[in-house]
Amino acid sequence: MKKFIKIIYLVIITFPLLFLNLAKASEKLKIGILAPMTGPNKNLGQSIIKSIRLAVKDIDSNLIEVIPKDTSSSPEKTLQSANELKEMGVRIVIGPIFYENLIYLDEIDDLTFLSLTNKTLDLPKNVISAGVNSTSQLNTIKKFLKETNINRTIFLTPILDYEFEIKKGIQNSKIKIFKNYDYNIEPTKLTEQIEEITNYRIRKQNLEDEITRIKNSDDSNKKNKIKKLRQRYTLGGLNFDAVIIADFDESLKSVTTSLLYTDVSPKKKYFITFNQWFDQSLLNEINIQPIYYPSINKENFENYKKKFIREFDQYPSHLSLLSYDLVGLIYYLSSKNDFLTTSKLFKVKNSFKGMMGIFDIKNNKINHRLNFYKVQDKKLTKIF
Repeated sequence: MKKFIKIIYLVIITFPLLFLNLAKASEKLKIGILAPMTGPNKNLGQSIIKSIRLAVKDIDSNLIEVIPKDTSSSPEKTLQSANELKEMGVRIVIGPIFYENLIYLDEIDDLTFLSLTNKTLDLPKNVISAGVNSTSQLNTIKKFLKETNINRTIFLTPILDYEFEIKKGIQNSKIKIFKNYDYNIEPTKLTEQIEEITNYRIRKQNLEDEITRIKNSDDSNKKNKIKKLRQRYTLGGLNFDAVIIADFDESLKSVTTSLLYTDVSPKKKYFITFNQWFDQSLLNEINIQPIYYPSINKENFENYKKKFIREFDQYPSHLSLLSYDLVGLIYYLSSKNDFLTTSKLFKVKNSFKGMMGIFDIKNNKINHRLNFYKVQDKKLTKIF
């Protein structure tokens, strides 16, 4: 009972202080939104704007004013809209969504942009990447490797536009990699590279040589031994325990198929990949299971989807969940700073728990503490 009274007492004390802080704000907390409201990505933009409005409704504060502006998925239009937001007294902006639309934003002073991109390299000084970046994902994979006592891991990175992001994530997370390989996503070249990485031809030749050796031996049980060997595809061990594949969608499936072709089984070696946003098609890929990946909290994501559907009678995009959390993050950090300044909000070390999970903020960087999942037997299971 004493503990209950103490909690009530703390609440009674805290609430007037909070309202005192809010009263210090001379005007509303203006949050700009830069999203595509026209053009090919307008549906994504509308989903994000609706999510932000839902967050404002849930926070239920008359101190927040949301001002959306169109980017039309164009860098030039993004710059124009950002300048309009600045003239309206906005100091913090959610968006733009796409990395390509950031290129002119360093021309604008006194604005901080929380872009939904997961890219972190070569950002303008006033842009913070709020997406689920490679460092966040590799920190989670690193935790799994440690808990599972996996010591020899190879890393497969596609030669694409995010190749250097992955390498930066490896460096930032300090994850221990046995060997790192870059691969060409063109199917024929990919298969040849996977054959080389896994020593497939040598292992296949080992099998043929062993069959020949037993054939020519005086072993009384050679027929049974040869029969068993013919049920195999290769002979000889692999020098790794796990493979991390930094790929997605059909390209990911091409890599795993090539691994299966070279007699690398997920039942003997760990197949780990990057955030797949709970891609349902992976559930049906029995041959490549179990496969593991980091992601946001699925239970929270499902709850958010139900909330969004009730409000707007449509399914949200996964990026809209990120924008929902960013409103709460901005409000939380602003309230801690008496709503007086936004320029230093993301420089001080802070943590914030949203629907996606926990955000860690420091030195104008945002990382996410992710969960880790396993797909096996057509089911998704949370490991941690």
